[in-house]
Amino acid sequence: MEWILKPLPGANGGQLTPREIVAELDKYIVGQEDAKRSVAVALRNRWRRQQIPEALRDEIAPKNIIMIGPTGVGKTEIARRLAKLAQSPFLKIEATKFTEVGYVGRDVEYMVRDLMELAVSMVKSEEREKVKLKAQDAVEERLLDLLLPGSSPRSMEGVDEAGLLEETPERGPAIWAPPEAKPEKDHTREKLRGMLRAGRLEERFVDLEVSQRSTPVVEIFSAAGLEELDFNFKEMMSNLLPARTKQRRVKVAEAREILYQEESQRLIDMDRVVEEARRKVEQNGIIFLDEIDKIAGRDHGRGPDVSREGVQRDLLPIVEGTTVTTKYGMVRTDHVLFIASGAFHMSKPSDLIPEMQGRFPIRVELQSLGPKEFERILTEPENALIKQYRALMATEGINLNFTPDAVQEIAALATKVNERTENIGARRLHTIMEKLLEDISFTAPDLKEQAITINAAYVRERLANLIEDEDLSRYIL
Repeated sequence: MEWILKPLPGANGGQLTPREIVAELDKYIVGQEDAKRSVAVALRNRWRRQQIPEALRDEIAPKNIIMIGPTGVGKTEIARRLAKLAQSPFLKIEATKFTEVGYVGRDVEYMVRDLMELAVSMVKSEEREKVKLKAQDAVEERLLDLLLPGSSPRSMEGVDEAGLLEETPERGPAIWAPPEAKPEKDHTREKLRGMLRAGRLEERFVDLEVSQRSTPVVEIFSAAGLEELDFNFKEMMSNLLPARTKQRRVKVAEAREILYQEESQRLIDMDRVVEEARRKVEQNGIIFLDEIDKIAGRDHGRGPDVSREGVQRDLLPIVEGTTVTTKYGMVRTDHVLFIASGAFHMSKPSDLIPEMQGRFPIRVELQSLGPKEFERILTEPENALIKQYRALMATEGINLNFTPDAVQEIAALATKVNERTENIGARRLHTIMEKLLEDISFTAPDLKEQAITINAAYVRERLANLIEDEDLSRYIL
């Protein structure tokens, strides 16, 4: 989550076309073309809806998507990468986190509150960029005030060339000051400004007053659905209590960062930030609801699964469109796009309540992965596993090379283990690669800089016996 990331540039006013979205997803996800196309169209429709007249715009509801496929085939990875492409507040959350109202746990409305928090952070980051130059100028002046007290333009305001402070209603009668006061301090201040910009004062210490809000230690025990009460009460109490200041002696480099946060916060209009964040959530928000199959009721018996259908009933109004109360005001979910995913190996989509099924009109089935896909996963994506391990070993001065037959052997062994035990998809490659490189990773700091080649023979030597022993492979791989 978290994902506050700048969108990639694209055509048509910065928005990526469906073809461009698929091309970006191809860099990290092997196969699953149908799923990529569906999320690409859904993401593009967010932009299309904004281009039509407002009267018709409100009538166009988002076409929610449900992705069906075994674990480890790329459902969650699609969500992670989609977050980088979306110019929208994006939240990924597991359906298993929620319980029916009346049970212990988080209620489903919390996802909208989390999405609103993300949107506020996103808009604040954008606003901070807009006021960056003003904030930096203000920080520079405050640093100069700390380095040379009494030299600020405000403190020298009204001093004429003779050093006479002009008479003003606030200041009273004219007061004589040494003629050299203003020119000398001005000269020193400008000299310090040049040194500050050149980075020659970064290690100098200054005394900085930092405001601290004392938050009372209060523990609130609330019923389910009122988890936010604890936070809001503490926030209210901290606002009522006066802010305290603490004197800190810090280097100029650290003081600059502290002052920048204060100045940028002072320059940002929070009312406008909240209003823009609410607009982004209501018009362009996207929630990725993972593990939705875990709340699909397989039967209606008693026991720990009793609240599964209740979670669906609570989730239904959010998906259909309702108003949720947040600390930033009321937020409507009518046009939030929901993308759900689940393995559905113990249940099926028809086990969801009919109303929930109707709210996810687009269904995409993701295919299981075989040896060919595993070979591509190991080598092709920008974050391919082999590239990751090569980078890790390079930090120890070891040049790790994988021959093509080694890659084929790893892919074949991963497929074999998935067939004989649980099929966990591409996640099997992680366990196999860790076991394969265990000795090299352990001894790498003691080895001198050298090149190590991993071939098919080495893979078989390290893993073949382990994989043949089915009972042992269940525990280790």
